[in-house]
Amino acid sequence: MPTQQYQDYFLRALESFKNRLIIVSRNFEIIAANDPQTGRSQKEIIGKTCYEVFYDRSEPCNNCAVKIALGELKPSIRPKPEAAIANSRLPCYYAYPIFNEAKEIEAFVSMDFDLPAIGTMEEKLNRSHALMESLLLNAVDCVVAADMAGEIFLFNHSAVGLFGYGKEEALNTLNVKNIYPTGVAYDVMKKLRSNTHGGKGRLERYLVDVVDKKGERIPISLNASIVYEEDQEIATIGFFHDRRGQIKMRKELENTQIQLLQAEKMASLGKLAAGVAHQLNNPLGGITLFAKLMMEEYDLPGNARADLNRILKDAERCRDTVKELLEFARQTRHLMQPNNINTLLRRTLFLLENQALFQNITVRQHLNADLPLVSSDAQQLNHLFMNIILNAAQAMDGKGTLTLTTARNEDNGCVRIQISDTGPGIPEQVISHIFEPFFTTKEEGQGTGLGLSLAYNIVESHGGRISAVNNPRTGATFTVDLPLKETCRKGEESGT
Repeated sequence: MPTQQYQDYFLRALESFKNRLIIVSRNFEIIAANDPQTGRSQKEIIGKTCYEVFYDRSEPCNNCAVKIALGELKPSIRPKPEAAIANSRLPCYYAYPIFNEAKEIEAFVSMDFDLPAIGTMEEKLNRSHALMESLLLNAVDCVVAADMAGEIFLFNHSAVGLFGYGKEEALNTLNVKNIYPTGVAYDVMKKLRSNTHGGKGRLERYLVDVVDKKGERIPISLNASIVYEEDQEIATIGFFHDRRGQIKMRKELENTQIQLLQAEKMASLGKLAAGVAHQLNNPLGGITLFAKLMMEEYDLPGNARADLNRILKDAERCRDTVKELLEFARQTRHLMQPNNINTLLRRTLFLLENQALFQNITVRQHLNADLPLVSSDAQQLNHLFMNIILNAAQAMDGKGTLTLTTARNEDNGCVRIQISDTGPGIPEQVISHIFEPFFTTKEEGQGTGLGLSLAYNIVESHGGRISAVNNPRTGATFTVDLPLKETCRKGEESGT
């Protein structure tokens, strides 16, 4: 039980309070009061209603905090209308109930606050809210917030650019589930509620695809969280970072690494070819010289001369092979000059057709004799054709038909080269990946997965296009379009 001294001090503290403080009953009758602003004594106001004494009203104020607290059975704070403030007729601003031992409300405490202080607090709060909203709306990454039903209430400027929806369209018609592929929104929420991806209610650097207004998938990195209010989930907010630029940069880096690897390979091949040429040219020259001397100096029977002619012919063939090998592996920079595509194809075939892999392959050539010259790097195109032809021969397991076709594609201003085989074709589930670096369907140790990727890079560097499709019956066809000018026009597609 409080002492008399405690009660005296408490009452003196209340009397020293600079703002009005009153205690009213449930019927708004004043039980106790401290009214320093008007100086009226308690005898003048106790027993009367607060709205009658202070505001000369016949009923409670519309903005009365006591009335609100009585209805809600909890403390209430009410802003003061501007008109009332201007007239210095201030309704009750803050009220809270007084309970008895039976937990029943006996009365209410009502008081005024210093308006300038309250106004400053509200101004700071509003300013902070506006700043936070501006930061989110103008963030570089996309920011999307939604309630637990998926209704979006925040969709910033970057989100408009990424997803293609207008801001009002997103806020009024878009559900957050619609920006993910089917089932992904459920998976995101499942991970958010687990403890394995940054803690409960958090999801950090989660790689996932989203879907824009056109239905196109966009790879993003997602940081998301659940917003709680007293342990109750009330909203989610996600920060979406577009990964397309990062993926493009990584791909360009991989392509550069492949080109460096290929450059090293070609340098080694050039040194090997030079050594082979040096080692073979001298004995081939001797064979040719002495075969001719024997034919000139000796009276030989017809069969012997036929054999020597065969030796000379094979020796010349060996010298031509060495010459073509040197030309194929010639070390040059990217040298663009007019080239006959048919000649380059025949040169590649010359180096390959006598290999063991091609002994049971029938080669058919449908080469357009009127084909215009193409500005290109002969060395790179030789390597391009060799990769595709070897790939076709290996697909046929050394038995089948290889068809080479060249034509001028008037629709897109390109020269078209098609290389077809009669192998098993390309599985549909991998056909979209065959030009990716290090992708291969061959057994381990049988291929690096760089051949077709290099072919793709060579065609791209020439401003052309390459594609592969399965034939209607069997086998596959690779189509290469090389531009007669700078690049092939986007007219007729060469395949998928």
